[in-house]
Amino acid sequence: MREQLADTLYGLGWSSVKRLPEPAAAALGRATADAAWRRRGRGVRQLEANLARVRPGSTADELRELSRAGMRSYLRYWVESFRLPVWSEDRVRTGVHVHEMSRVTDTVAQGRGVVLALPHMGNWDLAGAWLAGAADLPFTTVAERLRPETLYDRFVAYREGLGMEVLPHTGGSAFGTLARRLRAGGVVALVADRDLSASGVEVDFFGEPTRMPAGPALLAQQTGAALFPVTLWYDTTPVLQVRVHDPVEVPDEGTRAQRGAAMTQRLADEFAAGIARHPEDWHMLQRLWLSDLARGGTA
Repeated sequence: MREQLADTLYGLGWSSVKRLPEPAAAALGRATADAAWRRRGRGVRQLEANLARVRPGSTADELRELSRAGMRSYLRYWVESFRLPVWSEDRVRTGVHVHEMSRVTDTVAQGRGVVLALPHMGNWDLAGAWLAGAADLPFTTVAERLRPETLYDRFVAYREGLGMEVLPHTGGSAFGTLARRLRAGGVVALVADRDLSASGVEVDFFGEPTRMPAGPALLAQQTGAALFPVTLWYDTTPVLQVRVHDPVEVPDEGTRAQRGAAMTQRLADEFAAGIARHPEDWHMLQRLWLSDLARGGTA
């Protein structure tokens, strides 16, 4: 019943929010965010626990204000995502500004594959729509299996409608397909700050251990693709800001696992720096650090 309710609510969002005038949709998002923030449910409490690692030494009141801004940013993501299918090409093009995009385009022009690894920041769907549309760089990504299956199908259809090739996260076939795309000089984009397999690489993240997916580093090692960390944030304008950071190089020494671990730590460090600059735009409402996972988080 709970899964069916989630599917129904998401369906209503995609069918109704996109019909609202943009100012009304934005106001609805802020009101919904504030209502969820005031209820202080499990997700909001976990968000505050996560932000306490990002901003150590903050008072309870400071964390509350930061979590409120975080919920508003999170709901902005959802409102924009619900409306993306009806946005014009020009609206998508002008809604994103990518810093250092030449790092990607120059690499692709050389015939080399590109792996873009990013955290849950800003609006990765909007950035993906911009990449596939305005930048004319179709790419492949992976989506977490959601329940019920109809909800997962909605997300796949939505993202494919934005120009992405979407593979299911479960099963080993996804890695092989991603590797083939990269060897052909294609682009792969992966949200990579939260391990869904329970077998990721342990990294230090804001001074505490957690695990992050091994996939981006392994793909770069095995295919010769360039691995770029990417961070996203909102500023005072309506435009989503995106930065492509320096590539993470494959170390010269060590076993494949050791090289992968060093590269994943580099990703974690870049993610941490970007999140520290824009913590309100990091949409992590789930348990992440190993200490929280061991004791069941804040719920």
